[in-house]
Amino acid sequence: MRDWLIALVVGIVCVIASWLVLIVLARRLPPGLLRDLAAFIPDCVTTVRRLRKDPRVPRRARIAIVIAGLWVASPIDLIPEFLPVIGPLDDIVVVALALRYAARQVPRSVILAAWPGDTRLIQRLLGPGRTRS
Repeated sequence: MRDWLIALVVGIVCVIASWLVLIVLARRLPPGLLRDLAAFIPDCVTTVRRLRKDPRVPRRARIAIVIAGLWVASPIDLIPEFLPVIGPLDDIVVVALALRYAARQVPRSVILAAWPGDTRLIQRLLGPGRTRS
């Protein structure tokens, strides 16, 4: 039992250390598309957290957003993260679908206010806007 617990703690420490290394490396990227893509998932997580607490977001949209946030945080993926380029693709697709669903139910300005990154990226992800705002 003790060996299993030690292995679990070592695994968790390795995952956290690798995340910290990736964060440091992502911050050193030059401005451009690669930097925007590296910041996409953290921006999605921040947006999910903000929209989950916003009272203007209806329950159904909030549930979809929380499911997308759990999907991103989950270590289980349809496409393993270690695969270059396509690894985070399933996370991006799930978050994009959840945010597009939420955008149909809440004013676009609420989603834009919750997005911490470049607004051009989230506007492109949400698609053409409706007149509702």
